[in-house]
Amino acid sequence: MNDSIPAGEVRFFSGSSNPQLAESIATKLGVPLDATHISRFSNDNLYIQLSASVRYRRVYIVQSLSQPVNDHLMELLMMIDIARGAAASEIHAIIPYYSFGRSDKKDAPRISITARLVADLLKTAGATHVMSIMFHSPQVHGFFGIPTDPLSSRAVFREYLSTCDLSGAIVVAPDMGQAKSAARFARTLDLPVAAGNKERVSDTKVVISGLVGNQVRGHKRALIYDDEIATGGSILELSRVLINEGVEDILVFCTHGVFTQGAVERLAAVPQISQIVTTDTVRISPEKEHPKLKTLSVAQVFADAIRHNFNRESLSDLFVFGE
Repeated sequence: MNDSIPAGEVRFFSGSSNPQLAESIATKLGVPLDATHISRFSNDNLYIQLSASVRYRRVYIVQSLSQPVNDHLMELLMMIDIARGAAASEIHAIIPYYSFGRSDKKDAPRISITARLVADLLKTAGATHVMSIMFHSPQVHGFFGIPTDPLSSRAVFREYLSTCDLSGAIVVAPDMGQAKSAARFARTLDLPVAAGNKERVSDTKVVISGLVGNQVRGHKRALIYDDEIATGGSILELSRVLINEGVEDILVFCTHGVFTQGAVERLAAVPQISQIVTTDTVRISPEKEHPKLKTLSVAQVFADAIRHNFNRESLSDLFVFGE
């Protein structure tokens, strides 16, 4: 299948968060990745300039909201504003990792639902369309006042697992919030599914008191399936529960491998965890590399979605709630 789109009609740019993924997407689409010049004034303010004319063209800006999150958000807003001011016909914000999605509800007094606030800022800056992958929760999609495509990473993981022995395996979500997504993933693999009964004590501490769904006992292999791993606390706690249930081999899958506070090393230190599989929505720095860590690319997912969007074709097969 030819993924190319007419290069003369589009401009493709990247912020500083994940230029490697942006380059991969552009290559699969057969378009150049135009340079973005980013520097700072002496007072620490950002200075950004797009290197190519965007007048009356469709502009695609790739930027993950990874650490440093606030700097990367500001870069994205400025790039969108630049494209709007330079008469771009459309401005597509391609946000592989929408980190603010974790702030999706008002569960304490006097706090911000930041996922909605940032969605409003993107629209105000001039974005006409947003594309992301694996939002933290379904309601985040509804926070956007512009067309938004919530894509799925399941096909990437499914392809990776197509050559693996999954006999005696069960898919397990860390909590009920991820249970539906895990159930869709399990269905594509023809595997049973269970979920942890999780209580979050703090940003770094959780307690999983048991499992909901299919009986895990009797399964020797478990596929833990989550949207994001930061400190790894939830995965470590769930692994403890699974090991107590007799699971001998654990494969950990997450779309967004944030991996803070030595998370990879802490997870890899569990003998029963044989693999940690993530995607390149967040750039994995060299110091986080580990023999147990495998990074898969979502470039093809975004390239397919952008091509379908450009050709005014349906994207439903790529959506997170599809399959």
